[in-house]
Amino acid sequence: MADLQSKEIVKIVCAALEEKKAGDLRIIEIDEVSPIADYFVICDGANAPQVEALVDNVEEKCHEAGIDPKRVEGMKNCGWILMDYGDVVVHVFSKQDRVFYDLERVWRDGKTVSISDILC
Repeated sequence: MADLQSKEIVKIVCAALEEKKAGDLRIIEIDEVSPIADYFVICDGANAPQVEALVDNVEEKCHEAGIDPKRVEGMKNCGWILMDYGDVVVHVFSKQDRVFYDLERVWRDGKTVSISDILC
């Protein structure tokens, strides 16, 4: 992975997701409550093609910045795709799967970060 700090990775990811009109984009800082990552980026797509477009755009923009995921879990026709960029984990959901898994509730001990704070 490139020598980018996790906040810079979140900035690239969020810009890529916003470019493809991600639904309800949220950033949760979890570094103080878990050793698995610094940030979770969570969003949803309106339908399967949009979910696929969101994932593809994140992969493309991160790759252009010299960042490749450690792994990507979930099939593109599934309702939840996880992209592991080390200190940043991206969760792209279908709307119904996002409601079902409710990661924001599960990780409520983390700190919600404003997208404007990241993108500035």
